[in-house]
Formats: sequence, C-alpha cells, structure tokens
Amino acid sequence: MNLGKRIFEYNQEEKKIPYDERMAKDIISSQLLSMLPKKNNQPLIIVCIGTDRSTGDSLGPLTGTFLQEKGPSIFTVYGTLDEPVHAVNLEEKIKMIYEVHDNPFVIAIDACLGKLKSVGMIQIIDGPIKPGAGVKKELPYVGDMHITGIVNVSGFMEFFVLQNTRLNLVVKMARTIAGGIYRASRSYDHYLSLQEANWNNNQESTI
Repeated sequence: MNLGKRIFEYNQEEKKIPYDERMAKDIISSQLLSMLPKKNNQPLIIVCIGTDRSTGDSLGPLTGTFLQEKGPSIFTVYGTLDEPVHAVNLEEKIKMIYEVHDNPFVIAIDACLGKLKSVGMIQIIDGPIKPGAGVKKELPYVGDMHITGIVNVSGFMEFFVLQNTRLNLVVKMARTIAGGIYRASRSYDHYLSLQEANWNNNQESTI
C-alpha cells in the first residue's frame, strides 16, 4: 500500500495512527506538513503538555525532550522533562509564548485517554486542545492544531489510570511523534517550494 493511500485511510478514521505502524513517522510528517502554514516567516511553536510525575501524562515532556535531542529544527519547543509545561504553569507559558513570538503557529502535544481499541493511537487534529478535560481540570485551550497520544482507557478513575499507564508504551509513542515531527521539520522548506511551484503552474494555466 502506498503512502498516499495510507494517509487517506487514516484521514477517514479521524487521523488515528498506530504508534507501531511501520510508516507512522512518515504519515505523521505528511499530515503535519499539510496542516502547517504555507509560508515560512511564521514562528512554529510546539507546546508539549504534561508532567513526569505521572507515567501516562509524561507523553508531552518525553516528546519535547526527544525533539530537543534531535537537534535544531524549524520548531521552537516548550515542555521537556527538564522544564515541563503542566497544569500549574500552562497559562503563564502560553502568555509568554505570545509575548515572545510574533503571530506564532502553535502545535499542542498531550496525552489523552480513549477507548480500549484506540490505546496506542496517535491523532493529529486541526484546532486547539483543552488539556486536562479528561481529568476534570479547568485549563485554557491551547494551539492552532494538536497532536494527542491515547495512552490508556477512559471512563473510570482517570487519575489512577494515568498514574498506572505503562511507561514503555508512552516512551514508544513519544519517540514516534518526535520522529514524525522531526521529519516534517527537515522537509518543510522543500514542501513549501513544491506548493509555490504548484501555485505558479496553476496561475500560468489560467492566463
């Protein structure tokens, strides 16, 4: 099955991508590129939400840490194991991001709970996320788009479920998300060039 067909199928299923899918990083990269701004002068910010005090909620800071370890990219990353962005400091961090960066495009990354059959799935969704909604926390909406990883099952004692989520699964999901984002970073300029070339070709054909 070719990559384009895979992407179409995952789009039809609300963009849910199994973390252990062989081409998961490529699919994440392609979907992310298609949703990023079509200009290269807008700051691209990634906010990885969560805390390492809970295994289930550590997806965000793990992803941020793995991204930083990969080296420079087009994205500015907030939220790592060293400096997490969590419920206590989220509002302050978001305010700071909009003060420091001019018209940023913000991508939020967070763990979430879902149906049993969806555990291990990664979702890429247009629009903001409301962190903490699954555990009844009142936090602000974050992001122009968001990426979530379904780390465990929802519906009963969510705090306990997050605390008892397998770290092995969360680490693997974080590595997949970080790998997909890094591939998108390396391909962004080329992607913009292709978009511009296609736009110019379309303009010429209508003259």
